[in-house]
Amino acid sequence: MHSDLDADEAWERLRASRSDPPARADTGSRRKTYSAALEQAQQLFHAASVVGPATSPVLAFYGLSQAGRAITAAAWSLKGEDWRLDTHGIKTTGFHLPFPDIEIRTDPSGTQGSFVKVSEVLDSPVWEMDPLRLEDVWDLLPPNLRYPLTTRNRLTPLYTVGGDVGTHEHSLLSVPVCDLPDRVIDAGTREALAYFLTSYPTVAQHESYVTTGTLSLGSEAPPDYTRYNHGGGELRMNWLMPEGVGTGFDGMATGAERLAHLRTLTRGYAGSRYFLPVLPPMERELHPLMAWWAVLYALSMLSRYQPAVWGTLISVDNSRHAVPIERLLERAINHLPVLIADAIIEVST
Repeated sequence: MHSDLDADEAWERLRASRSDPPARADTGSRRKTYSAALEQAQQLFHAASVVGPATSPVLAFYGLSQAGRAITAAAWSLKGEDWRLDTHGIKTTGFHLPFPDIEIRTDPSGTQGSFVKVSEVLDSPVWEMDPLRLEDVWDLLPPNLRYPLTTRNRLTPLYTVGGDVGTHEHSLLSVPVCDLPDRVIDAGTREALAYFLTSYPTVAQHESYVTTGTLSLGSEAPPDYTRYNHGGGELRMNWLMPEGVGTGFDGMATGAERLAHLRTLTRGYAGSRYFLPVLPPMERELHPLMAWWAVLYALSMLSRYQPAVWGTLISVDNSRHAVPIERLLERAINHLPVLIADAIIEVST
């Protein structure tokens, strides 16, 4: 988890960038929008930090939405007037359903809605008329690993240690894949792992993994998981390096080369790396900033248009979702400034 200091440092980075805006935000209307949008975003996030969960999702969402305008203003990939945003580009329905089953849809690809356009510059998919359930997007946020909304099988980010890339053992990229769920570890078979990894395409591309060395008749050795005391576990897995890579003195890939390859397989989240699942009907993983965007939009719509329902959901005396919602909103204030600053670098380099 990341502290308030991380958020403060991110806001300092963002404020410092306004005197010399990055990429296409360096002149004209884009520069003015970049600075004004970041100022509004910071004020909205500050306001969200001093109110309770009754209204904080509205303020946090609009803070993120304004930051989105700074992101598109800076983006190299957007030319002409394509950087301008006009609508939300995302819709929420099904408020009569249980909280985890609220439905989220997006506008079509190529339109000017904020969610769609920011997704485009961050190489993140939209899903148009095929709804995603709030729970499915909720589970894509690393801070929610310990805060499930239901007892359904989940697809959550799989953390990996970027500083442990296996430079001494062999010529492969080798890292631990962490936070594997109990249902996969309890099954204990190669087949159960392979089925689970169909939702994690970049993990499924692995070359091998550590096994127990214990063979059953006619089968290969099963995965050798390391269990956590609090539930779940990890498995060290290996990937082939791209052809032509290997500039170390022994002809093997260097640590920097392996880390660079790991970055192609994972998404960054405030200084950490994660393997993310791909949710149907999407063909690639959702960028963490856009997962936050979708969740905060849904919560803000509940707060604005269903205040009585929202009041019940955030009542710690009456709702099992109240504490997870509180923790999510706290982390939004702390994590999103870091993700916003990282996203601006991503679109302007």
